[in-house]
Amino acid sequence: MVTRLPRSPSRAIPESPSASPVHERMSKVDTAWLRMDSASNLMMIMGVWIIKPSVTYAAVCQRIEERLLKYPRFGQKVVQDAAGASWVTDTGFDIRRHVLRERLSPLAKSHPQQALQDRLAELALQPLDPRYPLWDFRLVEHYQGGSVLLVRIHHCIADGLALIAVIQSLVDGGTEPPQKAARYDPTSGWEAAEEWLSHTVIEPLTGATVKALEAAGDGAAQALGAMGHPKNLLDKLISRGLVKGKAGSAEMAKLVYQVLRDGAALALMPDDSPTRLKGQPGHAKRVAWCQPMPLDEVRAVSKALHCSINDVLLACVAGAIGSYLKAQGDSVAGKDIRAMVPVNLRPMAQAYQLGNQFGLAPVVLPIGMDNPLARVFEVRRRMAELKGSMQPLLSYALLAIAGMVVKPAQDAMLSLFSKKTTAVMTNVPGPREKLKFCGATLEQPLVWVPQSGTVGLGVSILSYGGGVQFGIISDATLCPNPQAIIDQFEPEFEKLRLLTLMLPWGD
Repeated sequence: MVTRLPRSPSRAIPESPSASPVHERMSKVDTAWLRMDSASNLMMIMGVWIIKPSVTYAAVCQRIEERLLKYPRFGQKVVQDAAGASWVTDTGFDIRRHVLRERLSPLAKSHPQQALQDRLAELALQPLDPRYPLWDFRLVEHYQGGSVLLVRIHHCIADGLALIAVIQSLVDGGTEPPQKAARYDPTSGWEAAEEWLSHTVIEPLTGATVKALEAAGDGAAQALGAMGHPKNLLDKLISRGLVKGKAGSAEMAKLVYQVLRDGAALALMPDDSPTRLKGQPGHAKRVAWCQPMPLDEVRAVSKALHCSINDVLLACVAGAIGSYLKAQGDSVAGKDIRAMVPVNLRPMAQAYQLGNQFGLAPVVLPIGMDNPLARVFEVRRRMAELKGSMQPLLSYALLAIAGMVVKPAQDAMLSLFSKKTTAVMTNVPGPREKLKFCGATLEQPLVWVPQSGTVGLGVSILSYGGGVQFGIISDATLCPNPQAIIDQFEPEFEKLRLLTLMLPWGD
């Protein structure tokens, strides 16, 4: 149970005399995320900041009011209509409606982390109030000699990379968002990519997708592969000047082949190995995380094995999940599971514009490989195959199409991902030095992106302040004890580190 402290008298942010409510149409991709909420999975990015020493409620309100509201999106509510949705200025905005005080349950006295995790799990399935801007911060003023800030932001506002820019503006000495948006330039940056998406991927896909949705079964998957004749795709690329050359050239043929190949691969992904982590989710969540591991040790192992830090961490994820399933009495020999990993599709310089501009890359984790060295090399091989893939771009196009069609059609289309996926996973590289917030040190930040459809497992990997930390949010029906997976991460890394040290020099 949570005890809410009495709120101070409401104080709306005054508007300038010339201000009037702004109506701005929501992008199709953001609309898709808005409509993706379900009883089992709400589309909220969840975060927790552990801060020491403690900070006051008044200081947090002032900081968020001064910094966060410089991003207009956080002062806007969402209004839906038959054609989609719009961002509308909340003229009665009250900072105290979005920054709340809370106390954890009495369990916090003896098991503070468990009480905090339980509250996060409750909030994960507590919808944001659609009458107001879709975000809130909740401050636990006293927690183990410091404070905790619980963060919820609906995914329709921004993706993870954009929120990194927001965080950079909230911390002490943080950078403010640009005062003016960059001028539109159709020949550079994200605008060119969006133009390419609209005319070479979205337009050919839309008609075929809507027709395919009328069929039963995997109609959405069939539609994703129906991208039109390659010659039409070539002509569009050339006419818009995004690729130089002539139709029939080797460069053109290679590009079209890659688009069609990756589109087919995305559409025709085989089913995941059946495990207890897949199935119909329920209506409760569980949250768990571990203490940070030294990032320098992970980096040393990656250098010794001639692979990336990411390869090492993903191999540890695969090993931890495999060990958990074996401990439950399940056989994992030869099994893989698929995790969808967000891939940024825009320059960091444009992150302040918020919104969603990312695709999804399917990463197949070898949970059935016992040998840690063989597992990390297999992960390295699979990740190398993904480099240069257009699958993230095509998945973004699918989300854009989903935002154009009616919600039942959107649900059918996006079931392509949830049917083929066990987990959603993020790997966020944070700053090497710890940040300050309202004069205190941000000791531990954690963040989880939402799972959609019937996906019941979210894995977060975050490097920060010289450490790397794993966090899990899971459906209580499919994975009632995610701490049992978390507890396997460090042992899996230790086995890999030990075997690396035992390798002959020069190997």
